[in-house]
Amino acid sequence: MSVEVIAVGGYEEIGKNMTAIKIGGDIVIFDMGINLDRLHIHEDTNIEKMHSLDLIERGVIPNDTLMKDVNGKVRAIVFTHGHLDHIGAVAKLAHRYEAPIIATPYTMALIEKTIKGEKKFKFKNPLKVLNSGEKCQISQDITLEFVRTTHSIPQAVTPALHTSEGIIVYSNDFKFDNHQTLSLPPDYQRFRELGEKGVLAAIIDTTRAAEHDQVKTHSEKIARIILKDIMEEPLKGDNGVIVTTFASHLERIQAISNIANESNRKLLLLGRSMERYCTLAEKLGILELPDNTGVYGGSKAINRALARADENRSEYILVTTGHQGEPDALLPRIANNKTMFNVKPGDYVVISAPVIPSPLNRANRNTMERRLKSSGARIFTNAHVSGHAGREDHREFIRMLNAKHLIPTHGNLEMLTAYTELAEEEGYKLGNNIHILRNGQAQVFNGE
Repeated sequence: MSVEVIAVGGYEEIGKNMTAIKIGGDIVIFDMGINLDRLHIHEDTNIEKMHSLDLIERGVIPNDTLMKDVNGKVRAIVFTHGHLDHIGAVAKLAHRYEAPIIATPYTMALIEKTIKGEKKFKFKNPLKVLNSGEKCQISQDITLEFVRTTHSIPQAVTPALHTSEGIIVYSNDFKFDNHQTLSLPPDYQRFRELGEKGVLAAIIDTTRAAEHDQVKTHSEKIARIILKDIMEEPLKGDNGVIVTTFASHLERIQAISNIANESNRKLLLLGRSMERYCTLAEKLGILELPDNTGVYGGSKAINRALARADENRSEYILVTTGHQGEPDALLPRIANNKTMFNVKPGDYVVISAPVIPSPLNRANRNTMERRLKSSGARIFTNAHVSGHAGREDHREFIRMLNAKHLIPTHGNLEMLTAYTELAEEEGYKLGNNIHILRNGQAQVFNGE
């Protein structure tokens, strides 16, 4: 029986991740994401009302039209975690396939939220929740297992497909973090057991593979220490304190809320995405916020909260969207004096997120920081650790899985090539048992 790995999206860029695995006549799809850079370029576009073919043409979502030529039946659509570059296209694409959606509880809650906001397509796919450590039967020859891993969002998993031809592992995204507060450490023992049973192919995230100076990704424990070190003294004073981070980074938001809880300040979580991720997480018991926390996503509610904070800045910590400097996000609007909160000399701005590498992001972030500085703000930009594996984490994972074949994904050609070079150090060989694919290409393994 042949096994075919079909690279639908995410093999030429960071974003719009989608991979199909064909085993005999059965197909399992992993992830349906969006390309965030393309949305920044078309920032005035309302994606909920757009047709999928238009979004494909713009490069926003994966071009899954190639699946029409794949001879087989899609049995399941599986999601690794709740970031938009993995679930953002679900409402645009999943309705094409008569297959259940499978995800962990928090990821599924985010998917349901996305589906409810869809204006163009009707969604009838069954929804099936699967926890990490659990298995479910996909077809007669395929069993799906969710292996616990860590990332920058809770309930991230590494799916493994058990088949008669071997195990296929799809690890997109991950880091090895033993000290998170909302997530248990990765299940290293299970990864080693899969390696001993026989992994036919591993499809691996390569986001940081080209960063030769970042050999090991630090734990969130480091970020917690940095944040506390930066914020502890300012919170005792009268100046304003603004923190911006990924709205989905609940581990980071929990750390900020714990710091706020130790001070006399109230926490304000501000922004549409901040409201979406945090309210769902709190409802599911993942995130624990202080009782006096305000979470606001609507523009009117945000403005009222900002007006209160502007009058009594020593009483609040603002946690906002806009760490990349996106013009319509909240922190850039504050920097541009377009809100009810005015930055004053001596206010603190803590940017707990890196610049996502693209010319547009770099330009937006630079503009925002310059405007904040011109208002007299003190800016701290180093309060972050990555959610993606470093080179030595990758090396460790390669050794755990001991896969016959490796397929790098989730990156541009530089990242895929850097991962290939690392794999060759571990005894793999390009074109033999490590395979670089481009969007729309496939790799077939026959009876191995």
